[in-house]
Amino acid sequence: MNLASSLGIENPPKPLTEFKDLIEERAGAEGGAFIYNPKVDDIAGKYGVIGPDGVRMLVMGTVDKGGSGCMCPASAFLRALLRHLMLREKSAVILDMEAGIEHLGRGTTRGMDIMIVVVEPGARSLETAERIKKLSSEIGIKHIAAVINKGGAGKVNARLEELGIPVLGEIPFDQQLMQADLEKRAPIEIGGDAVDSIVKIKEKLIEIVEEIRKEEEASKK
Repeated sequence: MNLASSLGIENPPKPLTEFKDLIEERAGAEGGAFIYNPKVDDIAGKYGVIGPDGVRMLVMGTVDKGGSGCMCPASAFLRALLRHLMLREKSAVILDMEAGIEHLGRGTTRGMDIMIVVVEPGARSLETAERIKKLSSEIGIKHIAAVINKGGAGKVNARLEELGIPVLGEIPFDQQLMQADLEKRAPIEIGGDAVDSIVKIKEKLIEIVEEIRKEEEASKK
């Protein structure tokens, strides 16, 4: 699992959707009635794995194959967990989504402060970014930004500006990232230009989120 090794976690947690008994106990059985708002406030503590830098990782899970059964209870369980993490917990929550736009159609991203789109230097990636911006606004995500991956920021930057998507930064192509991936080590342990860029992106993201929070607080007064 790439994300786990990137965080320095050697033994990643099992996907929550594999805990069939837990989901049935909390949300109901497949094919029958299910609980829309199951108890989830203890899930992160029990089923998350903490990495070396204090980041707690949870793996939501997905359908492994077609015809594997109704996912209504599992979907209700995962949606409730996401709502709890994003609206009740005080920690920062980062959702690492699969590439594409399917998760936007399911509405699992509601309640986010900001959507970050990783854009490759190519036309198809830019088209996807444009679609993500449109869908994000339709489900209530007001803020979206891009990170340009593997360099080539010049023309990509210009197109993103046309689309109204601000750029947080650029991650250059870096052999040290490939080395970290092959060795299943966290990139931050190896360092390099890409990691330096990611740190700057993180700092800029924190500033943006703080501004968003201030705007939200001001609007409530």
